[in-house]
Amino acid sequence: MITDKHQIVVVGGGTAGISVASRLLRKGYTDVAVIEPSDVHYYQPLWTLVGGGQADAATTARPEASVMPKGATWIKNAAAAVDPDANTVTCSDGAVYEYDVLVVCPGIQLDWNRTEGLAEALGKDGVSSNYRFDLAPRTWEFIRDLRSGTAVFSMPSGPIKCAGAPQKIAYLASDYWRKQGVLSDIDVHLVVPTPRLFGIPAIADTLDTIAADYGITVHTGSEITSIDAASHKVGVTPTAGGPDTVLPYDVLHAVPRQSAPDWIKAGPLSTGDGGGYVEIDKHTMQHVRYPNVFSLGDAGSSPNSKTGAAIRKQAPVVVENIDALLTGRPLTASYNGYGSCPIVTSSHEMLLAEFDYDLNMTPSFPLLDPTKPHRGYWYLKKYGLPFMYWNLMLKGLA
Repeated sequence: MITDKHQIVVVGGGTAGISVASRLLRKGYTDVAVIEPSDVHYYQPLWTLVGGGQADAATTARPEASVMPKGATWIKNAAAAVDPDANTVTCSDGAVYEYDVLVVCPGIQLDWNRTEGLAEALGKDGVSSNYRFDLAPRTWEFIRDLRSGTAVFSMPSGPIKCAGAPQKIAYLASDYWRKQGVLSDIDVHLVVPTPRLFGIPAIADTLDTIAADYGITVHTGSEITSIDAASHKVGVTPTAGGPDTVLPYDVLHAVPRQSAPDWIKAGPLSTGDGGGYVEIDKHTMQHVRYPNVFSLGDAGSSPNSKTGAAIRKQAPVVVENIDALLTGRPLTASYNGYGSCPIVTSSHEMLLAEFDYDLNMTPSFPLLDPTKPHRGYWYLKKYGLPFMYWNLMLKGLA
C-alpha cells in the first residue's frame, strides 16, 4: 500500500540530503521529499574544537526545521528498506513512499559495540569521544582536568567520517597541556591502524614532526580492540597480526568503528564485498544496477574520504546527473574524488589537506604550502567553514 509518491525522494536530512534537496529546488524541481527523523541538525566538524575547549557545543546544533529547504516535503520518519525494483522506500513505521528518482544519503553508522567495553565506558572515568554531540564537552573536561598520567587517542580500522579527527584532538590536547606547563608530566599515545599518520607522504612527514614535537608516541599499524574501564587499560592489536599489547590510560579519546547503516547493508543497493555501502559509480554517483538511484556522502561506496568537503563537490554532480536522467540526456557531470581534511595541529594553526581519488594534492589556496600548518586556516576552520556550511552549502549555493 503506497502512502504517497514523490518525483524525487531523498533519504537523509544531513549535510548531503539537505544540500541536494536545496540544489534540486533551485533547479526548478518542485516535488522533492526528504526522509529524516531527527529534530536537530548538527555541524559535526566543529565537535573536535568543542572537545579541545575551543568551541561551544551549542553553536553546532540547529533545529532540523530551520535547515529543511522551503518547498521540500519533510517526511519526519526513518527509512528502513528500499525496493529498487518497485521504486519504493519503506519507513520504520510501515509507511511506503514511491519515487521516480531516489537519492540515498543516510550517513554512516557508529558501531560503538564493536570495540569491547567501549559503549559501557563512555562519558566517565576519563573515557570520551568527539564523535557524539553530548560527549565532546566531556572530552574537554577530561583534558582540562588532567595534570599528570597517560593519555591515549585512538583511530579504528575501516572507513570513518573525518579520518583526521582522531589525531586532531591529540594535538589540541597536547597544545593545551604544554600551555599549562604539564605536558612533560603526561605520556601521550596516538594509536592508528594506518602505516603512517596520513596517506600523502609530504603531509605525513609534517605530522610526524608535529607529533614528535609534542612528545606523542605514535603506534602505527595498530588499533584499540578492548577497553577495561575497571583497570583503566586498553588492549592494542597490531592490524597485521601479532600479540596484543596493553596501554594504561587516565584519559582515553576513543573513536568507534563505523559502517554503512544496517538496513543498507541488508538491502539490494549495497555492495557485495561485505562493506555494505550503496554501490555507485565513483564519478557519476549513479547506482551501478539501478539507474534511477543515486548516492553521496558517507553511505556511498565511492572511495573518497568521508567528509563534508567531499559532499560539497558531490552534491552538484548528483543534481546535474539527476537532471540529465530525467531529461533523457547522457550523464556528463563527474566527481573526481575531492576530499578535504582540515587537521588542527594546535589552538592557533591548522593544516588543510585537499586531494583527489589519486591522492594528488588539490589546494584551494595554492599560495599557502598545503603540507604545512597555517594560522589563517585556523580561522577558516573555526569561523569560515561553519559560516559557509549554514549560509551557503545547505542552501545549495556552495
